Amino acid sequence: MSYNSAQQMLFLLIYGFLAWAAEATFFAVKERKFINRGLLTLPINFEIGIVFSNIAVILPTMGRNYAGMFLLTLANLIITRAILGFFGSRLTKKARWLEAAPNGTGKNLLFNVLTAAAILLIYLLLQPALMILAELIPDIVLEVIRIVAWVLIAVDFVTVLIAVKKGEDSFKQKMETGRADAAAARIARFVWKRLEKAYPGISDEQKRGDIVFAKGMSLDKIVWVFLISALLGDIIETFYCRFVGGTWMSRSSVVFGPFSFVWGIGAVLLTVSLIRLKDKNDRWVLLAGAILGGAFEYMCSVFTEIMFGKVFWDYSYMPLNIGGRTNVLFMFFWGILGLIWVKIAYPPLDAFIEKFPPVAAKVFTWLIITLMTLNGLFTVMVMLRYNERQTDPNPSNMLEEFIDKVYDDEFVENRWQNMVSAESETAQDNS
Repeated sequence: MSYNSAQQMLFLLIYGFLAWAAEATFFAVKERKFINRGLLTLPINFEIGIVFSNIAVILPTMGRNYAGMFLLTLANLIITRAILGFFGSRLTKKARWLEAAPNGTGKNLLFNVLTAAAILLIYLLLQPALMILAELIPDIVLEVIRIVAWVLIAVDFVTVLIAVKKGEDSFKQKMETGRADAAAARIARFVWKRLEKAYPGISDEQKRGDIVFAKGMSLDKIVWVFLISALLGDIIETFYCRFVGGTWMSRSSVVFGPFSFVWGIGAVLLTVSLIRLKDKNDRWVLLAGAILGGAFEYMCSVFTEIMFGKVFWDYSYMPLNIGGRTNVLFMFFWGILGLIWVKIAYPPLDAFIEKFPPVAAKVFTWLIITLMTLNGLFTVMVMLRYNERQTDPNPSNMLEEFIDKVYDDEFVENRWQNMVSAESETAQDNS
């Protein structure tokens, strides 16, 4: 089942509101007063809404494999919480205030398991009705809802960001001096007071140390972890194919450069999700790495098949496989990889990155972000044009003409030699 972006936004809003209402009701009963626990001021639990929106695309591919559905839901929840918790904690250096939030990174495994079970149950019960609702609402109305929702969320987020960055004293000063932006200061102060109630400790100041590039878990650190892991991952897979399969095979995910985005993104997810477990018992790191790695591999397979109509790997011939997209053996390998990464590989890499010259490394970080984004977007265009050429070989514009000339079928099939059409894969399975 595939949904357009407007339908997914509808799911995000509905499920996000229901989650927000449930959380607000719980704390209202517990504290005997209403508290908006959301990061946003809007009545939306953005985190849970994103999880529901994601699984609405992924879970229909699993049929009635409820165990697999639960594991993917759990992994999606943990990954989403880790990512949003990471970026949320970067909003301010005053305090890691999101770490204590119940909708933050989620340190309690039992809490995450119960939450994932509730999410899956609610999804199974409500999604059929929401699918009908999404089909009944005209496309133009859904598109308006999507645009308005993104605008409101963006304004809400910017207001929260200003409130956290400026702090209480700055708002008071502006209102007392009667400056022209006093109205905006009042709005930001309202948001600040709400956050203080929801997250006690947000006002705590942290001591500033010497300037160190990418100190701690920062966006700069994530970018360099992605780049280094994507490069090493491509090299490792290339030599693996040579010595095991006997052939040199390109394992790059993109048109330009030896970079495997699967390895890069996987390393980022393992870092953000598992690094806080570095002092825990090895078996917990192994288990978490196996679940997250298997879910990540499965979701990558679903994404490439939906996006490009291609299957880049298939494990249907292996025992204990999950829809041919991953299998228990490789999940175990993911667990081992996560354990090695957290306990052995990441600490020296972390120290290595923090030794970079701050100014130069900052410039290169944004250069990497720009180039990798353009690389990924161009790769998508090349792949989509490759698919179109199978039925419509005539280019319709100068860009398609350029792609057809420089990045023809021979280039694509040589660049991604393991690629198989999803239709031919399905036909082969049926035969």
